[in-house]
Amino acid sequence: QVQLVESGGGLVQAGDSLRLSCAASDGTFSSYIMGWFRQAPGKEREFVVAISRSGGSTYITDAVKGRFTISRDNTKNTAYLQMNSLKPEDTAVYYCAAKNRGLLRDPIYDYWGQGTQVTVSS
Repeated sequence: QVQLVESGGGLVQAGDSLRLSCAASDGTFSSYIMGWFRQAPGKEREFVVAISRSGGSTYITDAVKGRFTISRDNTKNTAYLQMNSLKPEDTAVYYCAAKNRGLLRDPIYDYWGQGTQVTVSS
């Protein structure tokens, strides 16, 4: 069972950029589809982006399209979420997740990290 550890969260100002990392413990990282979710206070968890096993395909929800980018480095067993032009409404706990089947746009995942807090001040 793969273990996922997020890092890179913090407090930034509106308009700033931030890159989150998700390190996987499993040497079979390249076999997983990776995704990022977020959960704002008082709201349900929201699916944000996903990336295919090779990194050649991505799925990005309309809420962050044009601002967020997902990538991965299979040699480092790490996925990334690059967040640009951050807004106060992006404030949330961000989670990375992994699955080994299903479509990119399917928000059902099997393995989860513990989350990292991102706070965007206005």
